[in-house]
Amino acid sequence: MAAIAVQDDFIQQRYSRYASLRDEGPVTEAVTPRGMKFWLVTRYEDAKVVLSDPTVSKDRDTMDRVLGWNQDGKYARALVAHMLNTDPPKHTRLRKLVSKAFTPGMVDRLRPRIEQITSDLLDEMATHDRVDLLDAFAFPLPITVICELLGVPEGRQDEFRQWSNLVMSSEKWDKIAGATQAMSAYLKDMIATLRAHPDDALMSALIQASEDGDQLNEEDLVAMAFLLMIAGHETTVNLIGNGVYALLRNPDQLELLKSDPSLLPGAVEEFLRFDSPLDHSTLRVTTEPLQVGDVLVPEHQIVVVSLVSANRDGDRFADPDRLDITRKAGGHLAFGHGIHYCLGAPLARLEGKVAIGQLFARFPDLALAVDPADLRWRFSTLIHGLQSLPVLVNG
Repeated sequence: MAAIAVQDDFIQQRYSRYASLRDEGPVTEAVTPRGMKFWLVTRYEDAKVVLSDPTVSKDRDTMDRVLGWNQDGKYARALVAHMLNTDPPKHTRLRKLVSKAFTPGMVDRLRPRIEQITSDLLDEMATHDRVDLLDAFAFPLPITVICELLGVPEGRQDEFRQWSNLVMSSEKWDKIAGATQAMSAYLKDMIATLRAHPDDALMSALIQASEDGDQLNEEDLVAMAFLLMIAGHETTVNLIGNGVYALLRNPDQLELLKSDPSLLPGAVEEFLRFDSPLDHSTLRVTTEPLQVGDVLVPEHQIVVVSLVSANRDGDRFADPDRLDITRKAGGHLAFGHGIHYCLGAPLARLEGKVAIGQLFARFPDLALAVDPADLRWRFSTLIHGLQSLPVLVNG
């Protein structure tokens, strides 16, 4: 069978396409618009196996060596040397050090500030009859939170958003490379400043974190800041946008949530399952042949897990294409699985609960301003989010 081409038509019809792929087999050969071939895993149980198999490497050096990537050094190497692109023991070391700074207590202390940012954004929304919810709310909330966490001043936050959007896009490599170089240079300068003049932001805590005399070096810190910026921003944008969109398309569930706000924590888990913020996991490479169901994937092959597809697998979730905010949605793979499970998941959940809870408390008659058929999903093999979400603020 010829490789599946992951083009825009595939992205716009992803749920029906994934349902067909799950029926056809456990893994499918696919190719991106840039010509990168990979093996696409679509079933829930197979996804969990691949995401936790130690023979499936996330190490960037392994990928560069096996696949011949980055030979011309176009992108900023420091930005891709983060712990998501490492295997044990390096991953174990980095995660332990980062966990010293990125603690549950730190996330809890952010709640008042997240609530204030949310309230300010809703105040601004109230001055308009119609807004793009992504531009007015879902984007600025997490980018403000993560920039403040890292110590990025307000005047540079729009620039960071532009850089992160380019890095996560399907633009040509030269444009993406320029964004990575600019971001890397800025982060190096910021880290040097914080070493000399530490503050109470997360970046200073990362600089000072130590374990048995070990500390993060400059490359570790730059890469970690980049990972937090991209992962902490993009995931939450789409959790908020996709969650609101799902509720507006399912008025019975929206009314249920408005009548019983105590359902919100479980509802956020259902949003994460129903319209996962990430379509695919980040890349992995097989270091030896890998058995996925009845298919043997050869060694030195790229393997990608569709989190969106796994979370709509009817063998794991009953009636998977129905939004049900009372569902026990535990076990979804929106934040991954295994040792690379998202460290920032508690922050994303908190932002999602605050944002969606306050939004509908403030604007209970919020409504879509366009026909759902007119909305488009962003063309990305990684991100699962809308290009825009026009809403009528007061219905």
